Amino acid sequence: MKDADLIHYSPIVFMFLLAAGFVGVTMLATHLLGPKRKTQTKLESFECGIESKGNARVPFNVKYFLVAILFVLFDIEVIFMYPWAVNFKELKVEGFLEMLLFITVLLIGFFYIKKKGALTWKD
Repeated sequence: MKDADLIHYSPIVFMFLLAAGFVGVTMLATHLLGPKRKTQTKLESFECGIESKGNARVPFNVKYFLVAILFVLFDIEVIFMYPWAVNFKELKVEGFLEMLLFITVLLIGFFYIKKKGALTWKD
């Protein structure tokens, strides 16, 4: 690459340095200027206004994790549909068929997890 081509990247480098500098200055300022009173009450763990009792390592239903992972999985798949919708006219029939295949694979996965009972809340 020529030096003349690299000059086109200078706004990106400038914005990166500005953002990194802002984060660094903000973190340093809050650390130096913030109050430093450590009391027993402040150091206790806090959960939604409810006082903590017992061990925090109590096992709970894995369904919460499963639903969260499935949500992220299907949410990310929807993000792949946006560029397709924007370029729908340029992709023509080939793009439509590819998206049909993509949605079919998604639906197969959805019906599979539904059949396995991943979305039922009965214990």
